[in-house]
Amino acid sequence: MAQIRIANLRKDFGAFNAVKSSTFTVEDGEFFMLLGPSGCGKTTTLRMMAGLELPTSGEVYIDGQEVGQKPASQRDIAFVFQMFALYPHMNVRKNISYPLVSQGMKRAQVAAKVHEIAEILGITALLDNSVGGLSGGDRQRVALARAIVREPKAFLMDEPLGALDAEFRERMSEELRALHDRMGATTVYVTHDQLEAMQMGDKIVVMNHGSVEQFGVPQDIYDWPATKFVAEFIGSPPMNFLDFNGGIGAGADTVVLDGITMQVPQSRDGLSGALTFGVRPEHVRLDDSAPYRGRVRATEYLGTTQIVTFDTANGQIKARLASGDHVSVGDTIGLAFDPRTVTIFNGTTGKALRSAANEGVLAHG
Repeated sequence: MAQIRIANLRKDFGAFNAVKSSTFTVEDGEFFMLLGPSGCGKTTTLRMMAGLELPTSGEVYIDGQEVGQKPASQRDIAFVFQMFALYPHMNVRKNISYPLVSQGMKRAQVAAKVHEIAEILGITALLDNSVGGLSGGDRQRVALARAIVREPKAFLMDEPLGALDAEFRERMSEELRALHDRMGATTVYVTHDQLEAMQMGDKIVVMNHGSVEQFGVPQDIYDWPATKFVAEFIGSPPMNFLDFNGGIGAGADTVVLDGITMQVPQSRDGLSGALTFGVRPEHVRLDDSAPYRGRVRATEYLGTTQIVTFDTANGQIKARLASGDHVSVGDTIGLAFDPRTVTIFNGTTGKALRSAANEGVLAHG
């Protein structure tokens, strides 16, 4: 398989800058996610890695070789599209074997490899079927088989499960990750679904407006978002934001919300003016003795848990609580936060301030 590295990669379409100087590395054998909303540049980045788009500037390296200006046919990668891109006039067997036949492989070798891949993906019984009569899940298995059968250096996948319904999507995501682990393949996978990225990926790049907002392992990105955008995009419900003024001193470990001193991770940076206090819903707890108060606006029952929305002096906040915690709309309740789970953001730029807790993560983000 292969390491893939992009350096200062940029893509312009006329006056529109789609990708802005992106740099990151996909290590050999990783399942790597490109995550972000529609229009953020993730598919354009993937297409430049594949050779389907040539970069305006910057480099693409596959196994240490710079290939940024080479066509896709010279990169030894396989691209899997969202809409399957199968040949409708061919049956399943011919679709899978097409890349091998095109390379001039002997018929007996082609038959053996097609059978092997079909068994791995559980589609042996479908080999003589028309692709037009297959379910969405089976068509995607055929598309994956066609990509896998020629054993490329890397697999690049552009929302390959996006056309499937929720049940098939969940099942196929599990199968795809298991297949990756079995093959040890280098895989780069584009998605807008943060749950899919968190569940499947070894590493994640979060993109927004053509830029890399953060790069790292899923747990670090969830626990220590580098920007407010990442904190809001990752998580359901997303991180809470409480805006306040007054700033924080370098080395300080407290801030003041609504006149109440709150513990936070020790700051490495000093900043005056507008700041934002960020905390995940699961890290908000009820405490009658806590001086910081919230008034219950709404509750949402989710079975074992509930999402409770509070109005506070600094904005609205959601808490993920046990369903057995009895709260009623209109109650005013003390709210407490574990300071180790708090992130402070620059209120103007949206960037997280460095702290004793997140410094190592942000240094690589």
